[in-house]
Amino acid sequence: MAGDTRPLPRLLVTGAGGQLGSDLARVLDADPRGLAWQGVTRAECDIADSHRVRAVLGDQARSAGEAGLVVINAAAYTDVDGAETDEAAAHAGNAAGPAHLAMVCDEIGARLVHVSTDYVFSGDRESGAPPYEVDDPTEPRTAYGRTKLDGEQGVRLLLPERGYIVRSGWLYGETGGNFVKTMLRLANERDTVDVVDDQHGAPTWTFELAERLVTLALADVPAGTYHCSAAGSATWFDVARAVFAAAGHDPDRVRPTTTAAMARPAPRPAFSVLSARSWEDAGLPPLPEWTVSLARAMARIGPALGVAPQA
Repeated sequence: MAGDTRPLPRLLVTGAGGQLGSDLARVLDADPRGLAWQGVTRAECDIADSHRVRAVLGDQARSAGEAGLVVINAAAYTDVDGAETDEAAAHAGNAAGPAHLAMVCDEIGARLVHVSTDYVFSGDRESGAPPYEVDDPTEPRTAYGRTKLDGEQGVRLLLPERGYIVRSGWLYGETGGNFVKTMLRLANERDTVDVVDDQHGAPTWTFELAERLVTLALADVPAGTYHCSAAGSATWFDVARAVFAAAGHDPDRVRPTTTAAMARPAPRPAFSVLSARSWEDAGLPPLPEWTVSLARAMARIGPALGVAPQA
């Protein structure tokens, strides 16, 4: 707000060693306001450990003082297939962990920005259907989705006035493994690559998502559930062709296939496009169209993998 002289809150990023957490660190380090922040990895603060959460958040709250503390939770169990055979581990990271954070945030007067997923929906809409709104029925079809939904519900129950749930999906970035980096690698290893053309979503660059999460963490907007993912929609086949082209490879080397032909232990949503209406209605800056973001991301991800950006 114009004329507001209150000090900006201190930020704590959990899961700082992961794909999204690493980009949150890049964004916060580059912020011209010199934000006070700390990132903690799983080794430093496993959010499934309630005692460790209480100790770390308590220390951070004391450092924040009157400015206050905002926790951005980027920690999660993200092995979608692994969750099918080890739902207990997924529950510890995706449900119990956020509940621990919300409980301690309630005790110390902190706010919590918790990152969730498109997998909380069934994903059974047809191509061309309206994107999912924040209040649409949630019907997860996987253990991963169930545990992430449990995490959302814990935040809502334990921190109703200071809890922010942000759903996104199809994430890719510089750190860790993801679809974009896999396609860049396969482009150099195989003559052709088969990619599913019957799953629809919005590939979202974690760096831009991190920028929006920091904006939300510092904004004066109501607590609740928000969707934040790239604009537009695509299939994985579309994304793979765009990656090949951006890296100077022939996109026709990417061949379409079906989900049925590429069976995985956990079913993948056929449709997981999220509406940005909740985000925009709160006056928050939306993400660009996915092709624009991918072009920007390739300028960073490509060179890191030895790929020169194309003009």
